[in-house]
Amino acid sequence: LQISGYLNLLANTIDNFTHGLAVAASFLVSRKVGFLTTMAILLHEIPHEVGDFAILLRAGFDRWSAAKMQLSTALGGILGACFAICAHSPKGAGETVAWILPFTSGGFLYIALVNVVPDLLEEKNPWNSLQQILLLCTGITVMVLLSLT
Repeated sequence: LQISGYLNLLANTIDNFTHGLAVAASFLVSRKVGFLTTMAILLHEIPHEVGDFAILLRAGFDRWSAAKMQLSTALGGILGACFAICAHSPKGAGETVAWILPFTSGGFLYIALVNVVPDLLEEKNPWNSLQQILLLCTGITVMVLLSLT
């Protein structure tokens, strides 16, 4: 088995930990914020987990082992949620989410921009770049509209 598979599992566990932090902290704010955060993360995770599964297969894992290892990384999300709940202050959710939500959202934005911007800059076809920018703006618009309801 290649080391890239194990590195991917470590990165996925850390990613799931931050997702767990974000979901738990957002539910501490309100039910609405919690559901919106959960939906956003689920929409992100579906293609992400499929890609991680493919990486594990290329790294030499068989299908059953790759699936078991992918499921084991979900424990990172549970640990993140437990950490956020344990960090919950008796004074209220404000102190907890005062650092958890900015930390996780900043991390997500950083990772997204580090992955997207270099691809946009290297893209030779302006139509493909425009499509990616429009889809990014569409995603932002959908989140804004969902937050208004």
